[in-house]
Amino acid sequence: MSDFLRSRGWIPFILIWSLAGIVQGQPPPQPLPPPPVPPENPITEPKRVLGKMLFWDEQLSSDNTISCGTCHRPGRGGADPRIARHPGNDSLLNTPDDVFGSPGVIRSDAINRYLRDPVFGLLPQITPRAANPAITAMYAPDLFWDGRARTTFLNPETGVVSIATGGGLESQAVGPILSSVEMAHDGRTWSQVIQKLSIVEPMILASNLPADVAEALDNQPSYPDLFEAAFGDPAITAERIGFAIATYERTLVPNQTPWDRFIAGDAGAMTPGQVQGWNTLRASPCVICHAPPLFSDNTFQNLGLRPVPEDRGRQNVTGLPGDRGRFKTPTLRNVGLKPTFMHTGVFTALNQVIAFYANGAAQFPDNKSPLLPIALPPQAVPAVIDFMANGLTDPRVAAETFPFDRPTLHTERPQPNPSLLGGAVPGSNGIVPLMIAVSPPNRWNIDFKIGVTAALGGAEAFVAFSTVPPVGGQLINPTLHGPMQLSGVGPGNGVGTWQWPIDQAAVENCDVYLQWLVTDPAAAGGIARSRIAHLRMIPYLCAGDMNCDGNTDALDIQAMVLALMDPTVYAASYPDCNPAHGDLNGDNLLNLVDVGLFAQEVVGLP
Repeated sequence: MSDFLRSRGWIPFILIWSLAGIVQGQPPPQPLPPPPVPPENPITEPKRVLGKMLFWDEQLSSDNTISCGTCHRPGRGGADPRIARHPGNDSLLNTPDDVFGSPGVIRSDAINRYLRDPVFGLLPQITPRAANPAITAMYAPDLFWDGRARTTFLNPETGVVSIATGGGLESQAVGPILSSVEMAHDGRTWSQVIQKLSIVEPMILASNLPADVAEALDNQPSYPDLFEAAFGDPAITAERIGFAIATYERTLVPNQTPWDRFIAGDAGAMTPGQVQGWNTLRASPCVICHAPPLFSDNTFQNLGLRPVPEDRGRQNVTGLPGDRGRFKTPTLRNVGLKPTFMHTGVFTALNQVIAFYANGAAQFPDNKSPLLPIALPPQAVPAVIDFMANGLTDPRVAAETFPFDRPTLHTERPQPNPSLLGGAVPGSNGIVPLMIAVSPPNRWNIDFKIGVTAALGGAEAFVAFSTVPPVGGQLINPTLHGPMQLSGVGPGNGVGTWQWPIDQAAVENCDVYLQWLVTDPAAAGGIARSRIAHLRMIPYLCAGDMNCDGNTDALDIQAMVLALMDPTVYAASYPDCNPAHGDLNGDNLLNLVDVGLFAQEVVGLP
């Protein structure tokens, strides 16, 4: 008898199928229970709302481009809609060991300067596994595909036990924040994270804020204020960050699926086809690991998907040979919303997954689960897919309504900020220096930076700074910052970073224009130039641009009238604008003083 069967107390495997097939004799499935809550971290409303903000605030990353929610969107089942290719262990794209993971940050060194990564260069790094759904994660003792986020949560700053058992969510929540692939520069510390949160304006980068978040921010609190409301004093700590995010995640309970209503007694909650699919699934060995009501047993299995040496999975955590190649069993809840499947993200459709279980599961048999292969009756496969894709989808998750509602992230806006304009001049070998401008220019962004690559290695470089729109691809009377010596040797190998901690005084102008100037004897006039980065300072402070489209014109008059008459409709109509955008003098009132400021810019009145 195998270890797999013995660990579950099963009689010999030959009886499993027949026992699972006695559908009528099985006890009725139970509803999804309330999520377990460790006594060390009880759920409170202020803590939940704080956790929701931290989960969705891109300022939690080193360059203000990634939030926890960036990779865990409710509308995609808690997974990542962005699909990016990781080259795998061989560092070669489009080979069998490629993985479809999540884009993270561009690699940066310990002082947050851009650093050329051996695999990804100066492009966003890609995670080596697909993003696991955050929804229903609260039911698992250990989290991540390999379970390295353990049930015992250790204080990240002291190493002391914060939660003895049941703290997998807390352990998971603090991991990506210091990951140099996902959200951080190399060597990022909790002191740096805490310093940043003590300064930044909560959720300043987001728009379309959920009602609970907007209400909590109504009086413009700081993060210390929000931590005081949640924990009793304003101290920001790594432990509290983990506590708050985990508290929010524990409230994401997807228990209103058609299946949940069906087992509660609503016979019409599922279609006849979905009922057929449910009965087929529960009569198969699939439910041994995908057991209701969670539709996962939270164990770790090796499906023979890829050779073990490519990724040892659970063995990397436990060190046990019997765990080699094993990965966590994901829930089937909301699986129809997911863009990819398996830890490698290799499948993009449920029929591919079912076909793999039936036919391909024996390709790499080392330590493979003895349950495989599993073949469903071909005629029942469409009904099973219908059940999984629709019968197990909570409509609130699909529609992203409370408690699964979320803001619009800065990186989701249709117009990038910074954006790039013309003005490039090639240098040696005809290579144009490339501007790296991804960090949003928001007030109190102490991590703001721009970079240059593909320049002449070892050359001197300057950053030209202007608040006047360029004319003919040229900046008008720019201020030069530098010189800086670029790293690298030879044409196209130069890399540099200019860091500009943005404080209150730095956002007096609505628009800023930046350009790299690289000393290069092969360039026209001896200066190679990157494209120009246009920074639209956040919050948007241009008095006339009431619709936040980058222009001041007649459309802004219409928007200003709407802001005066109905601020709520204005905020909904112009989601890229700060909700208080019409308050042009910052006195928290919308009145004739603001109209006067508006007229000065749009109409030119004195």
